[in-house]
Amino acid sequence: MCGIIGIVGLEPVNQALYDGLTVLQHRGQDAAGIFTSDGKRLYSRRGNGLVKEVFMEEHMQTLKGNMGIGHVRYPTAGSSSSAEAQPFYVNSPYGISLAHNGNLTNAQGLRKDLYLQDRRHINTNSDSEMLLNVFAQELLKQDAFRVTPDDIFAAVSGVHKRCRGAYAVVAMITRDGLLGFRDPNGIRPLVYGVRDQGQGKEYMLASESVALDSQGYRLIRDIEPGEAIYITHDGKVFTRQCSDKPRYHSCIFEYVYFARPDSIIDNVFVHKTRMRMGKKLAERIMQEWPDHDIDVVMPIPDTSRTSALELAYTLGVPYREGLMKNRYIGRTFIMPGQKQRKKSVRQKLNPLHVEFRNKNVLLVDDSIVRGTTSEEIVQMARDSGAKRVYFASASPPIRYPNIYGIDMPAASELIAHGRSEKEVAHAIGVDRLFYLKLEDLIESVQKGNPRLQQFDCSVFTGEYVTGEDAEYFIELEAQRNDKEKEKSDRKNAAIDLRDSD
Repeated sequence: MCGIIGIVGLEPVNQALYDGLTVLQHRGQDAAGIFTSDGKRLYSRRGNGLVKEVFMEEHMQTLKGNMGIGHVRYPTAGSSSSAEAQPFYVNSPYGISLAHNGNLTNAQGLRKDLYLQDRRHINTNSDSEMLLNVFAQELLKQDAFRVTPDDIFAAVSGVHKRCRGAYAVVAMITRDGLLGFRDPNGIRPLVYGVRDQGQGKEYMLASESVALDSQGYRLIRDIEPGEAIYITHDGKVFTRQCSDKPRYHSCIFEYVYFARPDSIIDNVFVHKTRMRMGKKLAERIMQEWPDHDIDVVMPIPDTSRTSALELAYTLGVPYREGLMKNRYIGRTFIMPGQKQRKKSVRQKLNPLHVEFRNKNVLLVDDSIVRGTTSEEIVQMARDSGAKRVYFASASPPIRYPNIYGIDMPAASELIAHGRSEKEVAHAIGVDRLFYLKLEDLIESVQKGNPRLQQFDCSVFTGEYVTGEDAEYFIELEAQRNDKEKEKSDRKNAAIDLRDSD
């Protein structure tokens, strides 16, 4: 999962891009990058680390121009080397830079085709570089001296025909304008907005509406599945549906975990969705356990807080903050290696013993993935004096890997894979466990926008909208198991050290 942003402004956009990426930092903490254009030349800065670590004052001063794109990276099956920090750039045709959120499931075939048919060399393991080269090749086919909106949209149509998987994209043509588009299933989010500046209008594209809100942009709408938007450097806006078969299959896990609660995605308020999820969880508990002995409800901060509040209110049970979070530790779900994730739990969360002592505690989390974090937190609750520890997950059991840009590991490393609810409860050490039902999760999202009839729920169901074969999953599991990641981390650390010498 990554965060992307693009701006066409009336004045330099370097600070606005920086501020927007900071708001989107929750979507990726591995690397960051910004490319800007003054209409003649391209300026760039990218590297590993948080936004505030990658961009110093001297870097910001070099990012000239009134148009630009930015990216924060969260590594999936690819490398975490600084060479793969986005955006990427190709000089032909026209000079194109591109940043991408998602994952291409036919990346291997694309790499081969790009080399054999298009004579293009891919220099990294990133599917974003492949996506950029596919778009560049499709744009080259238009054979125009100066690019037009029709050329742009024809090229995006070509991308849709060649690329399979999930992709929300911002791209910049150095002398001409800013482009954004989503895959035909609309799996990854992309919105756009406008800001009136008296002498004209400025436009922003971003993964989430909070990036617009924070800088005074008015949300216009989401980019539709398969749709592209092109904004010229002088502020003319063009949109077109570029797919023959667009359909909504939004990633439902955006509402569970990744998106900020103050975001609006596909015209659904994330905060309200999580409130409904909490209420549904409470209703399940009351139905299955009417004589429960829960003394207190506690969220595992931060993503589950909204659901936990509504759950406690519906149950009529006190809500307490029993786990204090260290704000300077990253999200453990995004951490690349098992050892690093496990170490971070104790660094990130510290229990308030007085809130646990001699109480039956219901812990609420947004989801249970590997189960290692949950197990550690349950043990912390018991060590703090809890009599009984119950657990509620604001998502259904995660039993299958995600192939559309979320680093959910190999199926064998998912704690719910091949296990019943009772078996998961035993594995993480709780007295009782409640999962949100899938139909309740879907209803919680749909209530915000009835137009959304289908979702990507593959991590719960194992049904993938792009229809991948068994061979793909065997290859994916080999890439995503923790041993392979730790080996890759060591290799990339050595590469980055060598490059810095």
